[in-house]
Amino acid sequence: MKAEDGDIPFVRTGSYPVRDGNSVRALVDGKPAFRRICEAIESAQRSVWATITFMWSSFVMPDQRGTTFDVLQRAVDRGVDVRLIFWRPDPQTDAYKRNAFWGADEHFELLDNGGYGFGVRWDRAEPGFCQHQKTWLVDAGEKPAIAFVGGINLNPNAMVSPGHGGPNENHDLYAELSGPSIVDVHHNFVQRWNEASERLVPDGRWGPGAECDLSFPEQVPVRTGRSVVQIQRTTHRHRYTNGRASPGAKSFAVAAGEQSIFDQYCAAIEAARSAIYIENQYLEVQEIVTELRFALQRGVEVVLVMPAQPDITVSVEKIAFWDQRADLADYDNFTLAGLAGLGADGLRQPVYVHAKTMLIDDTWATIGSCNLHRASLFGNGELNAAISDADFVRAMRAELFQEHLAADTSAMDLRSALRLFRTIAEENRCRLGRGDPNWQGLAFALDLASYGRRPQF
Repeated sequence: MKAEDGDIPFVRTGSYPVRDGNSVRALVDGKPAFRRICEAIESAQRSVWATITFMWSSFVMPDQRGTTFDVLQRAVDRGVDVRLIFWRPDPQTDAYKRNAFWGADEHFELLDNGGYGFGVRWDRAEPGFCQHQKTWLVDAGEKPAIAFVGGINLNPNAMVSPGHGGPNENHDLYAELSGPSIVDVHHNFVQRWNEASERLVPDGRWGPGAECDLSFPEQVPVRTGRSVVQIQRTTHRHRYTNGRASPGAKSFAVAAGEQSIFDQYCAAIEAARSAIYIENQYLEVQEIVTELRFALQRGVEVVLVMPAQPDITVSVEKIAFWDQRADLADYDNFTLAGLAGLGADGLRQPVYVHAKTMLIDDTWATIGSCNLHRASLFGNGELNAAISDADFVRAMRAELFQEHLAADTSAMDLRSALRLFRTIAEENRCRLGRGDPNWQGLAFALDLASYGRRPQF
């Protein structure tokens, strides 16, 4: 299906339809994002529901608000229904427990001692995968309802301001949504809550209301803006048994699972005619690399921003893939870049790019939880918002580039802005080589041929 503001197609393979009439706002980096989420929670009239993958119990919200649970309990005290879905790793993903609120004895002790009044259900993914969605839904079914869709975890590395001055900081994003697309975030939460894998085991739920299922949404919210939005997911095959469709949707994919985020990435890159900008933790899927290569051959400008110090798990298959991926660097219209902030000690500190977003032709964007690796695209539980709105995309791009380049690109088209990105990133790379910390912005060029094989910073 074609978007109204451009030629980037949405997909027909997911559970949720394309919905017009939304308002969308980008929230760049953790401190601004969680400040806005807290404001929404503090204004909630009926409900606050969240899907959480990773959370440190000691995580503190901005502006002296206290822990996540402190913020949520204040909403409960006002009569707001608060429900949380936490991921519980399985034996194959046991290593991730150290960063998850997965239902250990000490987690139940914290909840019991705190006297909290919200409900919790834990949810496993299929073996070896992750329930990786990161959503916040405020006043679902009410007017107005708000949703936050993105990838920011609740840990100290994420609670940072744009500019990234300290070590071990993450760069990340949320999208704030209102309007008709909220019904699909609502439907997704109800489906996950009602079918949470651990809901019937003794340690699989906690708190008031945790024993009760929720009703699916019946009505689509009213229009609040002009953005066209489609909520897209990764769900493992046979994950859900309830085939009830979201209001306005013609069907609901159950047995085959859902891979609409993967389908959307491929379709959007294939449709790009001018410029592609990607921020992602990973690029480890051959189909995406192939589409990027075709785009480069068409003359499309491509900038890919990834962690300067990536997570590395070496295998024969991965090395072979790296060799194929390195071919992208053969094109003059391709740039790989990392980010590094200027610390209080006057030295540059690498920033970990945790964002999962793509902008195309200054008209279309996706923001969410999905990494460009096979687990996120084919096995995890993931949720993204695909957005068509030229005004929104240009404003988001200008905000990101102001941070990354210390340059105002608001009057430039994306193609010209990406060429400027390349120039500044390459100049900053030269400064890094000379040991000169006086960069313009944060972005610096990386070598794709050696990326993942040897240090870049």
